[in-house]
Amino acid sequence: QLQASGGGLVQAGGSLRLSCAASGRAFSTYDMGWFRQAPGKEREFVAAINWSGGSTYYADSVEGRFTISRDNAKNTVYLQMNSLKPEDAAVYYCAAYYGLGSIKSAATSTDWGSWGQGTQVTVSS
Repeated sequence: QLQASGGGLVQAGGSLRLSCAASGRAFSTYDMGWFRQAPGKEREFVAAINWSGGSTYYADSVEGRFTISRDNAKNTVYLQMNSLKPEDAAVYYCAAYYGLGSIKSAATSTDWGSWGQGTQVTVSS
């Protein structure tokens, strides 16, 4: 089970750090990812990290502004969001990747599960 937290209201240009805490001892064996869904839009991929933390992949829209990381000792994955824009506003979800491909291919895969409840990010202009 995954629990996302850390969302809130921030001004454009500001920063937030999201956390996703996982229960269960298998966390460190899974690639993990962040997705987001804005009102009236489909859920979209944001970032992914492989099981060891040694490989990451980002959506073009957040590349260079967001950083995904993980601490397997704490069963937690993070999303550091800098230079936030109004278009980043959404509910952010974390998920575990159950597929067999690379994290780059995972970005367009449907093999994601164990979705957390989401955390709201609001960016004021």
